[in-house]
Amino acid sequence: MNDKRLSVYDTAMNQGRSMVYKLLSSLFAKELDQQLLQELTASQAQAFFTQLASDPLFSQDIETINSMLNSTLNSVNTDHALLELAADYCGLFLVGTKHSASPYASLYLNDAHAVKDDVLLFGEQHQQMQTYLQQSQLAVQSEFPEPADHIAVILAYVAHQACASDDNTQLSFISQYLHAWLPRFVDKLTSVDTGKFYSAIAHLTLAWVESDCEALKVAQ
Repeated sequence: MNDKRLSVYDTAMNQGRSMVYKLLSSLFAKELDQQLLQELTASQAQAFFTQLASDPLFSQDIETINSMLNSTLNSVNTDHALLELAADYCGLFLVGTKHSASPYASLYLNDAHAVKDDVLLFGEQHQQMQTYLQQSQLAVQSEFPEPADHIAVILAYVAHQACASDDNTQLSFISQYLHAWLPRFVDKLTSVDTGKFYSAIAHLTLAWVESDCEALKVAQ
């Protein structure tokens, strides 16, 4: 997303929270490629992972993610290993079969239409997110032709909110538009992900969101 304004909430703590949400958003936004792999295995990113892993809530999932990243980077044929992860990403998030875990909020918030992907895409949840984005002077980048209720977009918006809104506003949004459906998404993804890389990312996302919500409640 394109962020066009700064905020008085742009503190060091909120910048750190924003970084986590941006990281999680990037991992759901597209398949792992050489550039992202290099970024995630660089010393700065690894220091960031180490800091997160110091919390027992996140340590196991980060260990799994790091193990997969380093295995891919150090593979005899890194390109082939990346293609396998890309195939996992495609099968999980792009094809829309019973063996996938669609990354759109609408498919989990509308039980009656849970199998009608074509009806729900670009529907109510998409329009609601579009409204939030427009109100915050944000826009989904043109190279990401997905509905605005895609998990990557919502996580990116929360990353923006972290430095642009008060705690109560953030908590209200996260509770209604992310945590309300995230556990179901994680359960579905865990049940179909044979590679375990993306289920670890999903588990980490859920653990982070729940921990962040508790911190926001305490801060009020």
